[in-house]
Amino acid sequence: MWVVAKIKKRELNFFKKDLINKVGKDIKFYYPKVEYYKYFANKVKREEKFILENYIFCYHKNFNKPKYINRMQFIKGLDYFLNGFFQNQKEISKFIDYCKLFENKRGYLKQVFFKNSITKKAKFISGPFSNMMFEIIEKQKNKLKIAVDGIVMTISDSTNYLYRPI
Repeated sequence: MWVVAKIKKRELNFFKKDLINKVGKDIKFYYPKVEYYKYFANKVKREEKFILENYIFCYHKNFNKPKYINRMQFIKGLDYFLNGFFQNQKEISKFIDYCKLFENKRGYLKQVFFKNSITKKAKFISGPFSNMMFEIIEKQKNKLKIAVDGIVMTISDSTNYLYRPI
C-alpha cells in the first residue's frame, strides 16, 4: 500500500535509511524529480528538484495496517504521513504510473510532463528566465507561445528550459 509522507527535504537520506531499518529492504520509494542546469560564474552546475517539494511516496505491503503506520511516526526526517491514503490508493497509483510515462532513462521527468499540465500560467525553473513567471497564449504541437512581462515569445519543446505550473 502506498503512503504519502511529508519529509524534511534535507533529511531525505536519514528518512529513507531509518524507514528501511524499521520495515525492511522491500520498501519502495518514489519522488518525481526534474534535472536542470544552472550557470554560476562561467560554471555549469547540475541540479535536481523534487516536483512535489517535501512529499515522497512510500510503498510497503504492511502499510495497510493503521497500527503499523502509527509506529513509524517518529522516524528521523519525517514530518508526518498524510491522512486519506487508504481511500486514495487508486489515484496515487495512477499518478505514479502517469509520472513514470514521462521519465527519461535516468528517472527524471521530461518537460512534456509539465506542458500537458499547464493551463494558464507557469514559472521557469531553469535557463536565463529562471524564477520568472509567464502566461500561456497558445499551445501548439511542438511549442508554446507565451508572454513574459508583456513580451511575446515562443518556446520550442526541444529547448532545455524547464518550467512548472503555478
